[in-house]
Amino acid sequence: MTGTPGLDRADLLSQYSHQAPIALSPHAHNRVALHRTDEAWLDRAWADPATRVLLLDGGRLLVRDAGGTNGAGDAFDGDAGEPAPTWVTPSEAPTGTRILLGEDAETDAVRFAVLVDEVPAGMRGEILRTFVQDLGADEAALVLHAVALGEWHRANRHCPRCGGRLEVRESGHLRVCVDCGRQQFPRTDPAVIMVVTDDEDRCLLGRQARWPEGRYSTLAGFVEPGESLEHAVAREVEEEVGVEVGEVSYFGNQPWPFPASLMIGFFARARTTEISVDGAEISDARWFTREEMRAEAEAGTLILPGGISISRSLVETWYGGPLPGQW
Repeated sequence: MTGTPGLDRADLLSQYSHQAPIALSPHAHNRVALHRTDEAWLDRAWADPATRVLLLDGGRLLVRDAGGTNGAGDAFDGDAGEPAPTWVTPSEAPTGTRILLGEDAETDAVRFAVLVDEVPAGMRGEILRTFVQDLGADEAALVLHAVALGEWHRANRHCPRCGGRLEVRESGHLRVCVDCGRQQFPRTDPAVIMVVTDDEDRCLLGRQARWPEGRYSTLAGFVEPGESLEHAVAREVEEEVGVEVGEVSYFGNQPWPFPASLMIGFFARARTTEISVDGAEISDARWFTREEMRAEAEAGTLILPGGISISRSLVETWYGGPLPGQW
């Protein structure tokens, strides 16, 4: 197991004719973090009629029943049964924990989230996966921010040191123990995800036993304490499929709040090609040529990752263009 730093990103991408975009990552909103403790500014923003508030129940987004509106009178296609995040005016927001998200990238209007104390009648909670691929880029950045914090608040109510109650501070971005004063900050877990290629420029994909027949994806795993990203790539590949990798080159990253990950993408060059799956996380793995991948994807016998996943971006960048079919 090696996992040595390889090409820089520009040199890596210059080797491929097509760079697939990474969903959920290019648009960032202004988080106006300096205002999180400015009570006067927060009060003015909450009173502004242009301000909108996203409603959540823990890590679940609240949606209105079919045929309703997307908050503040903005209609959505309820008749089609498609849920949409609910944005309301501050005066319409139920009671709950208030979180400052920042400013809308297009309008500069302030955006909050409220983790409701009780789900209002006529609404229900939906997981982000239900409609994340239908969100516009600007809205997705705000929604991902809110969902990640909502899940963090749901899971962190008591101090890990003394068991005391954690009090919300800094507009939802800090919790402090009322007994011992220990501070708890939102957690993000880094995970590596990688396309492994060999000297014949084949692509290595794997599958889990619980997946539907034909579904394959890139290998991935969490970074362990005290481990570099490159070493994490090498360790995960060797543990899961028995292949040793050498050079590891950075591709890009993607927030993935399911519940709290940051997916960090790489291209890794294999030093060996014999596959020996671990049988636990991975039940099968294969080397694909571009011709094989295209033919099987078109036939429907190979099902590739969804379009919003960085896994799809890695695969299509290696392939050289869009591929048919997805989860």
